[in-house]
Amino acid sequence: MNTLFETSEQTEPRSLPKKISPAGKFFVAITGGVAIGLTVICAPFISPAFRKYCLPYIPATDHQVKNILAALKGRTGTLLDLGSGDGRIVLETAKNKFISHGVELNPWLVLFSKISALREGITNAKFYRRDLWKYSIHQYDNIVIFGVEQMMNDLEKKFIKECKSSCKIIACRFPLPNLTPIKTIGHGIDTVWVYGLK
Repeated sequence: MNTLFETSEQTEPRSLPKKISPAGKFFVAITGGVAIGLTVICAPFISPAFRKYCLPYIPATDHQVKNILAALKGRTGTLLDLGSGDGRIVLETAKNKFISHGVELNPWLVLFSKISALREGITNAKFYRRDLWKYSIHQYDNIVIFGVEQMMNDLEKKFIKECKSSCKIIACRFPLPNLTPIKTIGHGIDTVWVYGLK
């Protein structure tokens, strides 16, 4: 029995935890900082996937911009780009004498758009970090939307409820489901549909 107790009481000497070298601490700090930074920067681009309607950031092509400008020919006044992304539609329409506003939920894209407007010296373009569903659209003469198919029915209801009768709506990538377009420009992914509410 003594032998049993002796073996159970014998333990190997404990090793103390190794200390991390200054270079190791620096590496851990840099890695953690980079991970946090990437999370902060990427979160606004990933979060749309968790909303009711996944509306990802996809920049407008040059053809889409040209088609939108063609759809706006002869129009003036105020313009709203719902989900303005990097601001290229707002900036191009502002260059064409519209008082243009962009509404975007992604703070980095709003900041980028504001910097682009400053860099180009465009003063009649404004950008707001807002939810397009909660933003009041009644004061605008022209509205541009790059939507996804699943949201177009609800957007159409919002337009009918909130827009003034003289407003022109330009839908890009997907048409509104029930309204009949007064004009269609382009083809394929670059198609734009123009709607009136009269």
